[in-house]
Amino acid sequence: MGPTNRTASVSPKVEDPAFRNVTYLELVDAYKEQIAGLVCGGAHIIFIETIFDTLNARAAIFAFLEYFEELGLRKLPLFLSGTIIDAAGRTLSGQNAEAFYISMMNAKPFCIGFNCALGATQMIPFLQRIARLSSFYVHAYPNAGLPNAMGGYDETPENFGKNMR
Repeated sequence: MGPTNRTASVSPKVEDPAFRNVTYLELVDAYKEQIAGLVCGGAHIIFIETIFDTLNARAAIFAFLEYFEELGLRKLPLFLSGTIIDAAGRTLSGQNAEAFYISMMNAKPFCIGFNCALGATQMIPFLQRIARLSSFYVHAYPNAGLPNAMGGYDETPENFGKNMR
């Protein structure tokens, strides 16, 4: 389940920091619809990924828990993947790696980690920070380096493979 194009934590209007264009419950409904489609389609895991806003992720986790409880189904394994947007190691909503982990840990995911935005070498320190805290598996799926000015990636497959090792 990827992110929506809305954020519950940050105003899309610079001139009105209190404005939000989505509510928590609207996000819960949207995520629950995604979960229903994935389960009906035969998914074996629920993967909430590219988490740039922790409040959105909390809505997705709530939808996950509520969906399986309402139907009396055994929960599928839950994977959580945040997105670090800068070299300081913060999510778009401003959390560092440790705060992201702490915000997600009560969901008891099968695994937690980071994806995109950074390349493999830039991601290592943040993965190490959550790995020290985590009692869950830790994963990563970085980009092939940082995006260039055209939005592409300059890292070769050989160099990406080396950096992933």
